[in-house]
Amino acid sequence: MPRLPALTPDTAVGASRDLLAELVSRHGSVGDMVSTMAHSPAVLGGYLQLSRAMGRAKLDRRISERISVAVQVQQGCGRCLDAHVGAARALGVDEEEIERARKGTSADPAIAAIIALALQVHREPASITDEQVTALRAHGYSDRAIADVVGVVALNVLTGAFNLLAGLTPGSERDTGA
Repeated sequence: MPRLPALTPDTAVGASRDLLAELVSRHGSVGDMVSTMAHSPAVLGGYLQLSRAMGRAKLDRRISERISVAVQVQQGCGRCLDAHVGAARALGVDEEEIERARKGTSADPAIAAIIALALQVHREPASITDEQVTALRAHGYSDRAIADVVGVVALNVLTGAFNLLAGLTPGSERDTGA
């Protein structure tokens, strides 16, 4: 059961009203997470900016979705996990690789290394070593792609934590009226 009600451009106030109205006019509707984030214009605005920025990430989407799967298994947001598994499938990631991502790894050593870094960014960023970064470069990752891992993890922490706080779980999609 959702803990926070979804808002619409008519029920939101201030900057959130403007953000939601713009999104609805561009897309026709918004999902529950976005309409519920409107309780905080800072959270909604930050999410939208980070999401747009990560859309320009250099990291391959098939890899970033596997990172997202691994992080959401750790974080415990079933709704996010379902979304990222679906996105990985849509990008052609096979079921075995999705299952490996759930376990925080991959059959490809380069992808396993970057997923391991992402989980470390999530759990213990202070323990990252120079050798790990050097190894990622040896696998062919650019410094930009390595840095993008932090953005992917941050976006997953934001969305997963928000959904868990708001009580947005798999199957809890509501009609926002927007």
